[in-house]
Amino acid sequence: MLNIAYIGDGKSTNRYHIPFSSQVEEITIKTIQARSGHNEMWDEVPGATYVKDVKDIWNDSEIDLVVICTPPQSHYKLAKEALMNGKHALVEKPFAETSEEARELFVLAEEKNLFLQCFQNRRFDSDFLTVQKVIESGVLGDIVEAEMHFDYFRPEVPENAKGFERFESFLYTHACHTVDQVLSYFGDPLDIHYDVRQLLGEGRMNDYFDLDLNYANNLKVSVKSSYFRLKGRPSFVVYGKKGTFVKETKDRQEEHLKLFYMPTNADFGLDLPEHYGTLYYMDDAGQYHEEKVVSEVGNYSLIYEGVYESIVNGKEKVVKDDETIRQLEILEEGIQEMKNY
Repeated sequence: MLNIAYIGDGKSTNRYHIPFSSQVEEITIKTIQARSGHNEMWDEVPGATYVKDVKDIWNDSEIDLVVICTPPQSHYKLAKEALMNGKHALVEKPFAETSEEARELFVLAEEKNLFLQCFQNRRFDSDFLTVQKVIESGVLGDIVEAEMHFDYFRPEVPENAKGFERFESFLYTHACHTVDQVLSYFGDPLDIHYDVRQLLGEGRMNDYFDLDLNYANNLKVSVKSSYFRLKGRPSFVVYGKKGTFVKETKDRQEEHLKLFYMPTNADFGLDLPEHYGTLYYMDDAGQYHEEKVVSEVGNYSLIYEGVYESIVNGKEKVVKDDETIRQLEILEEGIQEMKNY
């Protein structure tokens, strides 16, 4: 059994963590720290103790793992405190402010013989898993290009932001999902072309990015996002020498969570036929095919299953240390490119 405590009692903890950690039988949510008391927007977790002082977590010898779900500016400090108090730690993304902070934390975790990992749940998005299935089927042939889009039409967000803040930038808040997906599947690129912008002008919020990650054999993987897309681009488009796969819609787990439709429902997060991606390809006989691909099932609980297996059974981490460090380097480089634009 793994006893865990959450630091933070907001949307991150209650929407993106507890519904999934609760699905793992070997995990018990023992304590939740909320500085102002329990957040009444969310139901209390049965059996959990709510505390205001984080020291109540550090001083509890029964707590094995601390999950840090606070604003990103506090991640480094709290992760370091957790490790210094002998606790394993799972940290929301972005993991830290800089790659240097991340390196320091991973060194400390190794010295203390403790588990430390970034919470990269988007590796288990349905659309991303489906893309992997199609690529690995070989029907597209050699892959030459992949495009990943995470678009919104929320102009009020950048319009209401009066200055630039790294942790409020679109790159830090959203590329922390998509860049991790790229690194986890395609690996570390040979080089990257950055186009990171402030569409509303200098000194305003970063509200757009377009990153081209280049690999061997001329493979290009593009990660693109904008706050000004009334009609969003497809979630994924993959081009191979024999065909193309287009997945228009995103994973539906977040959609259901926002409706308080929980993973306890059998159809949670499942795509309907209208959400399935379309595969276009030429077969070996030169015949054209166009067909729907049934989506893989997304499941954020797999992150927690992996955490349990790593801590209790010594299995390799789902999210490797060097992947987290490299992602932060890419975010840092992107912001620097924007400033030099």
